[in-house]
Amino acid sequence: MRLRTQLNLAFTTLLIVILTVTGFVTYSLIMDMLIEKEEVQLRQKGEILIDILNREYGSVQSANEFQDFLNSQDGELILYNSKENAVLYSTMPVEDTRQFYNQGYFNDYSNQLWEGTSQKYVTSRIVKTNQSGLELVLLTPIKDLQNVQGQFFNRLLVVFLIGGALAVFLSYLLTNRLVKPLTLLKQELKKVEKRRFDDLKRVQASGEIKEVEQSLFDMAQELKNYMQSQQAFFQNASHELKTPLMTIQGYAEGIKEGVFEGKERDQGLETMVVEINRLKKIINEMIWLAKLESEELPYEAEWVRSDELLKDVESRMIPLAEQEQVQFDVVERSHFEMRVDREKFLQAISNIVVNAIRHARSRVSVYVKGTEIVIEDDGNGIPEDLIPHIFNRFVKGKGGETGLGLAIARTIIEQSQGQIKVEQSSLGGARFVIEFPWKES
Repeated sequence: MRLRTQLNLAFTTLLIVILTVTGFVTYSLIMDMLIEKEEVQLRQKGEILIDILNREYGSVQSANEFQDFLNSQDGELILYNSKENAVLYSTMPVEDTRQFYNQGYFNDYSNQLWEGTSQKYVTSRIVKTNQSGLELVLLTPIKDLQNVQGQFFNRLLVVFLIGGALAVFLSYLLTNRLVKPLTLLKQELKKVEKRRFDDLKRVQASGEIKEVEQSLFDMAQELKNYMQSQQAFFQNASHELKTPLMTIQGYAEGIKEGVFEGKERDQGLETMVVEINRLKKIINEMIWLAKLESEELPYEAEWVRSDELLKDVESRMIPLAEQEQVQFDVVERSHFEMRVDREKFLQAISNIVVNAIRHARSRVSVYVKGTEIVIEDDGNGIPEDLIPHIFNRFVKGKGGETGLGLAIARTIIEQSQGQIKVEQSSLGGARFVIEFPWKES
């Protein structure tokens, strides 16, 4: 069942339940309201009648003297003498009057509803004077009020039906307006499924749907970039693997055919060993990077002080720096704590430092600034067009080896909840900045 239909059914069901409950409650409240209103009207009418009786008839002791006056009044009424406990006059049927008397209604001043032989009556009792004992009881059949109740409820039902129909119609329009962006998003998702990233179109929406729409396009862009990086990876990987394999194949065939002999043969074998080692290194780094990205390798995080970590980096990198005749400085300006896998993070920083030493002219500097670890050199720097791609696999500058070192470093740093970026250094070369969200200690 489509979402539009589900929403409309849910709203319609809810509306029916609300209107039904409201109808039942209103129906009962109408009767209570009519009874209260009728009691007030009967009391007002009774007070008027009593006032007329007092003015026109004075101290009347017999109902015969004002019977004609009572007969001229609309509605049911009873004239009762409480001192004599006798009904003096009644417009009610004799059976109903007798039942009222037998039920003791005339002596019960708390009961406003009297039950006759066939129906109930709303009553109001007015005392003429306490000395005379005359009481005027006015009655209205409940059936009359029920007729008014039915008429009122029928009109209310018409209003409910019209209002309900209008609400359902508006719900249909609003639901269409709500579901339409989702339908358009579904079409855009089909384009993503078919990898038609350039055909994606923005969808006009608001609220949470707008956030979903933005997430969709962000995901599509990330997927596009990933596919492009994968394509570049396979192209670069095939190139990096093809070069040593062709060298090995050429020397192997030459030695087999007897083309290379003596020193040339020995030189060829040595070159083959070098290329095999290079090939082995590339494959090992590719496997390790794949395991890092798939999180197959366990990540054993612990709290590590930045100054202690940089001391380990310094002890590892000093031999390479001396070999390359580069001054390697670790400046301990400040320190902070970070939660990382010590060995993996050492490998990440070492990869960056090795890259800096190989490209430096004479100096590499490592220091902490706030919650950042900065590594910079005085080499030629990184070309501007290469900076956005420098952390991709098999992307390397002049003099690079496998093109996987910085990709491995970025993967480890991001697993450590850090971020890495590269920019031009004030020393003239590249400046790598590793930033963590934790506060300085």
